[in-house]
Amino acid sequence: MTQNRDNSTRTKARKRALDILYESELRDRPGTDTLAERIGLGEPPVRPFTIELVNGVLEHLDELDAAIAAALTGTWTVDRLAHVDRNLARIALYEIAHTDTPPAVAISEAVGLAAEYSTPESPSFLNGVLSAAAQRLAVATPGDSQQT
Repeated sequence: MTQNRDNSTRTKARKRALDILYESELRDRPGTDTLAERIGLGEPPVRPFTIELVNGVLEHLDELDAAIAAALTGTWTVDRLAHVDRNLARIALYEIAHTDTPPAVAISEAVGLAAEYSTPESPSFLNGVLSAAAQRLAVATPGDSQQT
């Protein structure tokens, strides 16, 4: 029961991080401003894991976008991705590269959120992009994937 509650709590934190990053893009404002605003409102409270995810994505944005871009095929670019998909990919890759979240869990969570909040094609597309990007990250940083 504790494991399911923890997963639910982390899933909610990921969803809130997605909301904050998505809103920041749509409003064309810094993610740190949106995060600070949400923390200040306090309702609902912003979980520590949400704060870690948002700040981590913002701090490592260039690295994350480069990993996504390298995993895209054809004429796809990071900017061409739907806002939801792009931010889910960033969150998942941040978790893979900079936390102790197993890659399969980070990818599964992102795909699940894509199924809930994006297009019908997004889950399988995101799964492929994240799987390729995670493999590239593992090759690029052997033994150093837990760096914070």
